Amino acid sequence: MLKKTALNAVHKGLGGELTDFGGWEMPLWYSTGSVREHLSVIERSGVFDIGHMDLLRLRGGDAPGLLQHCLTRDVAKLEVGACGYSMILNEQGHVVDDTIAYNVGKDDWILIVNAGMGSVVRQHLTERNAFDNVSIVDEAGNFSKIDLQGPASVAIVRKLLEKGRGSIDGLRYFHFRGDYADPASEIAFAEGVPVLLSRTGYTGEVGFEIIMPCGNALDVWNMILDAGKSDVTPCGLAARDSLRTGAVLPLSHQDIGSWPFVHTPWDFALPRDREGKLTKTFIGSALYDAPPSLYTYPFCGFDPRKVETRGASVLLDGASIGVVSTCAIDMAIGRVGGKVTGVASPDKPASFNPRGLVCGFIRVDRPLEYGTKISLKDARRSIEVEVVSDVRPHRTARVKI
Repeated sequence: MLKKTALNAVHKGLGGELTDFGGWEMPLWYSTGSVREHLSVIERSGVFDIGHMDLLRLRGGDAPGLLQHCLTRDVAKLEVGACGYSMILNEQGHVVDDTIAYNVGKDDWILIVNAGMGSVVRQHLTERNAFDNVSIVDEAGNFSKIDLQGPASVAIVRKLLEKGRGSIDGLRYFHFRGDYADPASEIAFAEGVPVLLSRTGYTGEVGFEIIMPCGNALDVWNMILDAGKSDVTPCGLAARDSLRTGAVLPLSHQDIGSWPFVHTPWDFALPRDREGKLTKTFIGSALYDAPPSLYTYPFCGFDPRKVETRGASVLLDGASIGVVSTCAIDMAIGRVGGKVTGVASPDKPASFNPRGLVCGFIRVDRPLEYGTKISLKDARRSIEVEVVSDVRPHRTARVKI
């Protein structure tokens, strides 16, 4: 039987097209459709139920040491109130899962992991724990998570904050305020609902990930819709997938997974100095002594045509060199004079009305230069795309608030 988030009835009431996602019944899209949902995040804001994710809470004086050993991120550089994106690798350097680690303070840390991965990651950490003073608790059932993303999200959150409204002034990217588990949290929504409010997201646009007690999920969802009115649109997994692809963000166990984590667009999760040398050892770090010839690149096409993600080959001069791991359509971009332009681009023509461009990730057996033309081929068609360093231009995730 599929698991259901606290907002399952909401999804059905909004006409959600429900599907099995990691053992959870989740909406692919609502009656608005995935295209409109995608564009709403770029132009105004979108709200997502992310209650299927899992959360591990680590407490104790040895929690930082365990995380330093098991995460690629140098957690010693994360101050209280900061969070960091990281990989969790096994001894072979393959990805167990990706995570965001939060330094809550007083030897208190949070790991957000993917749907169905709470017990897996907890076991992985426990089996590699050589410390005494650390506890690892799976918080499933105690929390819920809602993401509010897009340029209108800042004004909406200001309306929602009953306590600590000024605390988000100057809140930097990958920093957070509050604690969902603390009734005396420094920030709270109406009726005293404690929240952890994080300047992070999976869309590439300015916004927040909001964690709250599970019993308050419906209240918070309704607060967001009431405060946002026409500026906020409920969004499903399809828009989340196309937005994250255009923002060059990976899907765990699809773009990263049971193969070596080397030569990827997400190598910033590795602790390197300016010369490219690792600044610490961690589980799986021996892989980087002699990394294999495996490379992941973003690509962008010339029209919205796409191929199947599974089973599609990457061809260079007619020869197969790898596979397609993600293939999606970013509906907010098009080409103007050959240049990828977005609906948020300040230099877009007045008549700009994009049909969208295919984009995604390939995993190949050799290095490729940006701009290299390749073909993607599945059982139905072959399309030409180019290797790129980035996809959707003028994203807003890092803007100051």
